[in-house]
Amino acid sequence: MVSENSDATNVETTALALKILVAGGFGVGKTTMVGAVSEIRPLRTEELLSEAGQSVDDTDGVDQKVTTTVAMDFGRITIRSGLSLYLFGTPGQDRFWFLWDELSQGALGAVVLADTRRLEDCFPAVDYFEHRHIPFVVAVNCFAGARTYGAHDVSRALDLDQGTPVVLCDARDRDSGKEVLIRLVEYAGRMHTARLLDSVG
Repeated sequence: MVSENSDATNVETTALALKILVAGGFGVGKTTMVGAVSEIRPLRTEELLSEAGQSVDDTDGVDQKVTTTVAMDFGRITIRSGLSLYLFGTPGQDRFWFLWDELSQGALGAVVLADTRRLEDCFPAVDYFEHRHIPFVVAVNCFAGARTYGAHDVSRALDLDQGTPVVLCDARDRDSGKEVLIRLVEYAGRMHTARLLDSVG
């Protein structure tokens, strides 16, 4: 006879936890998205912007921003029974990029958040994941007052590889963020499966 405790242990051991990065430029909404979708209180490493960083922190278009992530954000969301995502929000400024290599170890894929008012800010993240063959989706955070562009326009402007998903989202909204993550998991799953088949073919 199998006890209830042993059933619970079996469920826990078959649960799958996947690592996802949330990346993009400074002030694009990474911390907001992780906080909106996380079912636990998110870990944040934000510090106040200081006068010392004025020469290196480009706040054009995000003048109201007063804090910045200096290490990472961390959250967790359960997509369905047996599947959880661990979310790691990356720092957006160039001077913290040395952390990206550590954060990307073992990641299934990444969300690159984009702001159409500062689209060029997500080029470094796109290049980073393309060169390391880490599957990613581009999620356009629809800020109030920003001009709306279609997914095809954004894809062309960023010169994305064919098939790389582009989705529109509201980083403040849990359901919107969850849809982005589901798209990423589905896309990354297809990419990893295709690579596996290529390697044994």
